[in-house]
Amino acid sequence: MYYKLLLVLLFGFTISEIKAQTKFTDVSKEAGIRHVFKVHEGMFGGGAAVLDFNQDGWEDLYITGGKNSDQLYRNNGDGTFSDWFEEAGLSVTRKYITQGVASADINRDGWPDLVVTTITLSKNPPAIPRAINLLFLNKGDGSFRDATAAYGLGNHFSFSTGASFGDFNADGWPDLYIGNYFNQYEGELSKITDATVVGANQIAKGYLYLNEKGKNFREVSAGYGLNQAGFGFGGLFTDYDNDRDQDLYINHDFGYKRTANLFYENKFPGNYFQEIGKQTGMDLKINSMGSAVGDLNNDGWMDYYITNIRFNAFMVNESKGKFFVNRTRELGCSYSGISWGANFADFDQDGDLDLFVSNGDLNPSCNPIGDYYFENTGARFEERARAVGLQDYGIGRGSVVFDYDRDGDLDLFVVNQESVCPDYPVLSESRLYRNDTKGGNWLTVALSGVDAEKNGIGSRVEILAGKIRMIREIDGGGTSHISQNSLLAHFGLGQSVTVDSVIVHWTGGNRQAVTNIKANQFFKIVEIAAPRKQNTIWYILMVAGLLGLGLFIWISRQKKS
Repeated sequence: MYYKLLLVLLFGFTISEIKAQTKFTDVSKEAGIRHVFKVHEGMFGGGAAVLDFNQDGWEDLYITGGKNSDQLYRNNGDGTFSDWFEEAGLSVTRKYITQGVASADINRDGWPDLVVTTITLSKNPPAIPRAINLLFLNKGDGSFRDATAAYGLGNHFSFSTGASFGDFNADGWPDLYIGNYFNQYEGELSKITDATVVGANQIAKGYLYLNEKGKNFREVSAGYGLNQAGFGFGGLFTDYDNDRDQDLYINHDFGYKRTANLFYENKFPGNYFQEIGKQTGMDLKINSMGSAVGDLNNDGWMDYYITNIRFNAFMVNESKGKFFVNRTRELGCSYSGISWGANFADFDQDGDLDLFVSNGDLNPSCNPIGDYYFENTGARFEERARAVGLQDYGIGRGSVVFDYDRDGDLDLFVVNQESVCPDYPVLSESRLYRNDTKGGNWLTVALSGVDAEKNGIGSRVEILAGKIRMIREIDGGGTSHISQNSLLAHFGLGQSVTVDSVIVHWTGGNRQAVTNIKANQFFKIVEIAAPRKQNTIWYILMVAGLLGLGLFIWISRQKKS
């Protein structure tokens, strides 16, 4: 016991941690990533999105910078990245204090586009509402064009946080939700407290944009029943009730003072959402910063981890979508901190989901808080951030998972803010962590929608490998904190060398299965489109006509004979 205490005092680790293999390596510098998010006045911002903007098979990164310039990092395919921001034609973002980002193929031309949220102008900031959000269409030549005004986003001035894509009407065109925080606020952001956020005019409604066949976004929140305002940190499209349409979970800050988190059930094919937060237990009255979604126990139902100031909430789906129970304490995740980003992923590829959580003080409070890494041990989670190399004390915000080096396991990128305090004790810079876990088979599935959204956003991938059944939702953004993970569905398989079947539940209702897939490969599934309704009707009429004609000829011949 004394030796163990001595090791902790001298070196900061225990005997059990000495035995543990370090699974993650900070490769930010060698990968060529130099990024730090700079806040405007205080607290807000820091998101990232994973996308393959040049469609070369290697996933890239877009990172917002706040008062600093945004960055678009092109993956060079050799473990390094190059900042492609200027070449991409995205310099207009420097006119704004940027916050979050999400990506989808808005016009279905095969190239991923971008939406970047903002809170104000970078020069001579006006009073709230302060600025417009930005939309960029991918030109397919490594550059983007500003389509903000053309697609209707320039009509709305707001103080926006997170963006997320989904397909709530299942027509194959990605729709958009943008969370808004303030409708009116005259103070400095560094001085926000419980007392300063109780004004009746401060909270804001989010924007729900319907994609009109890739030509325009129409704001439809009121018509779809999204009428409640709050201190919004964005929303998450997810199918909580397994009815094959996308519901919407909205994170609200200061939920105990004003509006709790909202949970909207999609009533598709009706054109509206119904708020069900209270009846499902998901109306959390907390400082909700972000959400992670995953099937914790492989029971076929999605569970949710919600970040917060102090204690986070691990909401387990225990009644087939009817009610959720906070199991944070029972699952071993009851740690006090100030959490923002969160990511479910099978980092060690043993067939269950682990959990990463990024922490950071409110800035300018500036007290160092280490990030969390919860390893799934079966019945519970074990916090092992220090042991695996992830206990960074930077001022964390958004975080994303993706396989940047295409070695089959999931790597991690964390956005960190520059400290407002000049004497912050550690270097707070964004971090790229390479996953160096050894062992465990895997399968990574990419989707290509035909009727469904082009990259499968909103669709669900299910696999069967022996006795294990796992599901993943394709991320359209809003996961973690104002960020977006990879569009690829990754599965750890443990010792399994074959996947018995991969089943895709496409938005729009198509179901498709592929069987007997070998492990340890990137596997692409192209949607087999269902017969179009109009084609089906035409076919029926044609057959009926031919049958009628045949009957007429037969009757005519009978009369002649």
